[in-house]
Amino acid sequence: MTTKLAVLFSGGGTTILNLLSQIEDKKLDAEIILSIASRNDIIGIDRLAERGIDVAIAKQDGDTTETVDRKIQAWLDNSKPDLILLCGYLRFFQLKPWMEGRVLNIHPALLPNFGGKGMYGLNVHKSVIEHGEKTSGCTVHYVDDKYDHGPIIIQKTCDVLENDTPETLAKRVFELECIAYPEAIRLVASQLNV
Repeated sequence: MTTKLAVLFSGGGTTILNLLSQIEDKKLDAEIILSIASRNDIIGIDRLAERGIDVAIAKQDGDTTETVDRKIQAWLDNSKPDLILLCGYLRFFQLKPWMEGRVLNIHPALLPNFGGKGMYGLNVHKSVIEHGEKTSGCTVHYVDDKYDHGPIIIQKTCDVLENDTPETLAKRVFELECIAYPEAIRLVASQLNV
């Protein structure tokens, strides 16, 4: 059975583009039925449009946080996806009871380390390097009521090299993310029988 996905993002949309490629290559039996951008000025909107994905824009000029949250919840309630995927989504996500066990996030570090508010993108990789870590990677986890928290589904690891910059480490970690997220989606979908 094809898994119906909602994807939420705040940046370039590269995680979603990878999922689309996996779907098109028949490696992931899924369909993106809802795509939500956190605001109207991010590059991922155009990238997804080029791939035929309509994007709902959560924050328009003048919207309050409450207005944005209500819009997102209404879109999700109306579409009732099997899984909700946070794909570089930088806003706090409010879970409703029907969403329990259906909301996943991918994080570019080995949680519980290097997670939490403000730990996204190159900030994460810079911190990993500054702390002298020898190993990094990515984590796919269930979303709960805290940033980068919730039960871990999958982790993938890579070495941190002596000459790594945040950018070079980010590139290797993203390669792992491209494997880990589809794998986690298949695993969770099979457990939910969707």
